[in-house]
Amino acid sequence: MIEDFKGDESWRMFRIISEFTEGFDKLADIGFAVSIFGSARTQTDDHYYQEAVEISGRLAKENYSIISGGGPGIMAAANQGAAENNAISVGLNIELPREQTPNEFQNLSLDFRYFFARKVIFVKYSMGYVCMPGGFGTLDEFFESLTLIQTEKIYKMPIILFGSKFWSGLIDWMKGTLLEHGTVSEEDFDLITVTDDIDEVVEIMNCHRRKKLKHIEDAHQEWLKNPMSKNVEEVIRNLVRNNK
Repeated sequence: MIEDFKGDESWRMFRIISEFTEGFDKLADIGFAVSIFGSARTQTDDHYYQEAVEISGRLAKENYSIISGGGPGIMAAANQGAAENNAISVGLNIELPREQTPNEFQNLSLDFRYFFARKVIFVKYSMGYVCMPGGFGTLDEFFESLTLIQTEKIYKMPIILFGSKFWSGLIDWMKGTLLEHGTVSEEDFDLITVTDDIDEVVEIMNCHRRKKLKHIEDAHQEWLKNPMSKNVEEVIRNLVRNNK
């Protein structure tokens, strides 16, 4: 369905806000999560589908929640691996005229009309991306996250392109044409990892999580050194005590 953008703008704003609100409410407590992207057209007997199930399952066993686009293909594989290992299996479903039937493996589902609202939720609640072979949608998510990290709009996170045979042509073109024309820098490619190794995917995510946990602990210790922090803690204790 193509929306009539001459309609009531006020109601459209409410719909947009409701999508953000639902996403923030439902995903607030999912913990460390990894998003897995890939083609909706990938069949269950495809080796990339099977590898996506294994990647998701391995990450689930490491106590990650898994986020996908909620549809069939690689998205279903990602949710399947999570669900089979008792992890939170998030599906960010989008209304489309075709190729977007919600898969059966998601145990936490959200529905979106707007791509940009959906992409905000992907970025906000993911600590890393795994991009399996896919089409325009996968490329969109890949380049969106890459741009946000390159421009320092979000904190650096792992962006993994799984399947070197599939991705090598794109990387070669980027390293050739884009570098040749000076539109990117050599160090920008340090933001991307291309691999066929599932163990490497898991280790990259674990390493990044350890760094995040250390940063959180360091920040907490710095906060505790501030004399104001003791006053704040006392206020919180009083509030809890008075509201029991």
